[in-house]
Amino acid sequence: MRYYVFYFCIKYRTMTLIKKRIVIAGGTSGIGLTTAKMLVEAGAEVVITGRDENKLKQAIAETGASSSSSAVDASNRAHLDVFFRDLASFDHLVITLSGGKGAGMFRELKLEELRLGFEGKFWPQLNCLQAALPYINPEGSITLITAVSASSRKPGFSGLAAINAGLEAMVPVLAKELQPLRINAISPGVIHTSWWDKYPEETRLNIFKQFEESIPAGRIGAPEDVANAILSMIRLDYVTGRILQIDGGLGL
Repeated sequence: MRYYVFYFCIKYRTMTLIKKRIVIAGGTSGIGLTTAKMLVEAGAEVVITGRDENKLKQAIAETGASSSSSAVDASNRAHLDVFFRDLASFDHLVITLSGGKGAGMFRELKLEELRLGFEGKFWPQLNCLQAALPYINPEGSITLITAVSASSRKPGFSGLAAINAGLEAMVPVLAKELQPLRINAISPGVIHTSWWDKYPEETRLNIFKQFEESIPAGRIGAPEDVANAILSMIRLDYVTGRILQIDGGLGL
């Protein structure tokens, strides 16, 4: 009998995403796209947003028929307001929006680059979050994607730390303000995504090798590692206001 009850609970948890409407902001590549695929496989109705029409079409082709897409510039609040108004009600929001600027040793870091880093991630995430509030299920959830740079204290990451720590600092406060709506953040470590494509291949491989030597898990992370955590955070309806690091132990 105990085995039966345990099996029932596991089965129930795996069923909870069926027909749930989930928006993934920035879901055309990397972590967002991988999450979209997993959610579709779990039976959710997925809506992907992104700025690039071609990437959106490709994302729909990869994720399957139960997903849809919309071209939205998350840096444009008016675009977001129209998008969520037209979408109407939905259950969960995952914000994977990110930029590529803000890294570098502070002595040489151009502050205009850091400003662009905030414009590429910090403000778009907050724009998306705020615009979604009138339409999201109050018993649903919001999951932000930040980065372990917020707390890793690694030289050369002070700018990225400012961007991501700013978002993470807001999470527990918003969890109280927005209750019963849940809000959490996933803080990935070094994940092999297109974010690293700005570096030449040899440089990128050297960076990965250096990190692998210091990561207790012994490898660079994959988008699936983070996507699994996102699905868990959506399902765990007794968790809110938390930052979950998915970094292979890099932050230890």
